[in-house]
Amino acid sequence: MTEFTLMVAPNGARRGKADHPALPMTAPELAETALACHRLGAQALHLHVRDAEGVHSLDAGRYREAMSLVSEAVPTMGIQITTESAGLFDVGAQLACLEALRPAAASVSVREMARDKSLAARAYALCSEAGTQVQHILYTPECVEQLEAWYADGTVPDEMRDVILVLGQYATGQPARPAMLPPFLALIAPLDLRWSLCAFGPEEHACLLAAVEAGGQVRIGFENSLGPMGGPAWADNAASVEAFLNLTVARGHTLDPHQNMPGANLRELT
Repeated sequence: MTEFTLMVAPNGARRGKADHPALPMTAPELAETALACHRLGAQALHLHVRDAEGVHSLDAGRYREAMSLVSEAVPTMGIQITTESAGLFDVGAQLACLEALRPAAASVSVREMARDKSLAARAYALCSEAGTQVQHILYTPECVEQLEAWYADGTVPDEMRDVILVLGQYATGQPARPAMLPPFLALIAPLDLRWSLCAFGPEEHACLLAAVEAGGQVRIGFENSLGPMGGPAWADNAASVEAFLNLTVARGHTLDPHQNMPGANLRELT
């Protein structure tokens, strides 16, 4: 039996209601989704917010609104914000978001931070000072090499060892496959990282199961997949969570009730 932790990523930066009518776009919808997924066992929420037109946003006010509603609906659920640029924001905007919110937890793309090393160093230093639990987003071997170099030169504090490995790509339509995981794990093995996995495409659940069985943590949701291979779309994020947890139980695995998730100790929102 393997114990694991589960984070839900219910919307992402790019999909909308045209992709799935149950994809949450507004703060109330995000809170409702968080509650439904938490009731099934999801321990944390990976949070994206949208502007009035439904476009990906890093606006601090919108984040505060969503975080407040989620924490009101599910006080014990961890919240991790994203700083993803989605091709819309530069490193300065990402840094400004972190400065304004000083969140308990944030996902930060190494590849995106590398666009401006001086601002990247400021962002990581800010997170260290603020106590923000950073989860580095790693897409490729080059991301791993960059993170290793930044540990070596001090750009990234040595204690920031949480990463999420991304299998597949949304932009190119490249689907994730479970066979992609072992080479990725071999790349990060020398770095002593605490790793999670997300996977784009209809084999999301198979990839996540492989991650659990390899000793990793997992992130699931409509950001990465709307339905299984050869089947209809899930009714909502909670249906995907339930299906995956049923799969893990059938294989003898269980959620870890004692493991802290990013953002699990929520701060008072200011």
